[in-house]
Amino acid sequence: MATIYLVRHGQASFGKENYDQLSKTGWEQGKVLGRWMAGRIKPDAVFGGNLERHRETVEAIASGFGSQFPDMQVAPGFNEFDHHEVLIRSRPEWVDRNVMARDLQAFPKPARAFQEAFVHAVHRWATGQHDQDYNETWPAFRERVLRAFDDMIEYVDGGDILVATSGGPISVICQHLLGLTDERALMLNEVIANASVSRVLYSGSRRSLSVFNNYSHLEAEDPALVTFR
Repeated sequence: MATIYLVRHGQASFGKENYDQLSKTGWEQGKVLGRWMAGRIKPDAVFGGNLERHRETVEAIASGFGSQFPDMQVAPGFNEFDHHEVLIRSRPEWVDRNVMARDLQAFPKPARAFQEAFVHAVHRWATGQHDQDYNETWPAFRERVLRAFDDMIEYVDGGDILVATSGGPISVICQHLLGLTDERALMLNEVIANASVSRVLYSGSRRSLSVFNNYSHLEAEDPALVTFR
């Protein structure tokens, strides 16, 4: 059976003007993954969404890999959902970044407060009770990701594939393969580490999740490289 390696992008630039760029840590995470892959894994094809953090993650992996690495083929279906829209539909006042910063600073742990607010916002989006508020609903997001997944498998036709994507698409694919509820899928999304690898085995129409959220390559090099946001 062939293998699909689902890689969550390296750490992005949270709190910066352009979130979509990898942070210094994100670049290092990708390079560590590339070094770990060298001699173990040689993908026949590489795919990713058209987000900057997906492209930069592949660049970092290729840098660490140290030899010829396939060019990334862009598949927008692997893009993450719109984090900004999901958040501000739940907290409209946070469209003003200064208001958001002020509100979060009122908590002893602002990062944890933001995470709790974001989890609440994602659950609001996924309930289906407010679909009119969103440009892309949760069901539409799932359909888009799974269509990209199927199209990619049909295109490659039996080779090993690396996909640079985000936590949301990885969660949706795992949900589909394991028959999980939406609630369980969202719980998976909360624990997927940056530059982690999940593996899907496939042959024809058979597809099985064999590994979820492996980041031992980061722990082995430097535990401080393990991040989730």
